Amino acid sequence: MKPELIRLALFGSPIKASLSPRIHRAFAAQFGLEIEFQRIETTAEDFSSELEAFRLAGGVGCNVTLPLKQDAWRLAGDSTTGVRLAQAANTLVYQQGVGWFAHNTDGVGLVADLTVSHRIELSGHRLLILGAGGAVAGILGSLLAAAPQEIMLVNRNLERAEKLAQRFGSHGNVTFTSWQDISSQGGFDLIINATSLGHQGEAPELMPSLFAPAALCYDLNYYLASQPLKKLCGELARPYIDGLGMLVEQAAKSFYLWTGKRPDTEAVVTSCRAQPG
Repeated sequence: MKPELIRLALFGSPIKASLSPRIHRAFAAQFGLEIEFQRIETTAEDFSSELEAFRLAGGVGCNVTLPLKQDAWRLAGDSTTGVRLAQAANTLVYQQGVGWFAHNTDGVGLVADLTVSHRIELSGHRLLILGAGGAVAGILGSLLAAAPQEIMLVNRNLERAEKLAQRFGSHGNVTFTSWQDISSQGGFDLIINATSLGHQGEAPELMPSLFAPAALCYDLNYYLASQPLKKLCGELARPYIDGLGMLVEQAAKSFYLWTGKRPDTEAVVTSCRAQPG
């Protein structure tokens, strides 16, 4: 008997080059599942109507990317505690009687890539996060749950960093600083780049004093957008990891929420690295 078709989608803009369809089809193939995974490019103004049209067409789950993650949280009938803290969702699951239930798998995907794939210890260590936007809000809760000594946010808009630190402050030691003052705060074990500079062909300004002796840099970007920071870390002789593993890990958490199946992520990361297109 032919498996039932599972209708899934990605909402956001721009998403033409997104790897999500490829990743989820690879996951489905591991279990012999039949899925349809659409890219639905939409604005914030049209997101609600597009989401409803998707549901009426049989859609049962979707990923949501920029610039719609806050809208996904607001539109959901219910959500996890982590989503309410982040005020953003990247995964929606349709539930009878509830409507769309919102999750955020970005943070757990990042922590899985760091701690499982790369065996990086977070507990008791100092972390520096570059940026204080929605991407950071989505990962802070999961990083704090790993019990680091401190997470410091550095951002050009200091007020935004302060507000984010205050929102998450009851969950761990979250501090903030400006780019002007960052040079005196050094000795971080892990530096996480959550800025969009790579998409403009630029890298954040990192000086050697920010790195503890065994420190490394993790970039939420991957492929072309990761190259500027990768090059800088090479010049600084510091280990560097791009965000492709996080992308696949967060997708795997979403896939599990939709299907109850836990896919092999290592094989999919290897495939995406071998054939980036």
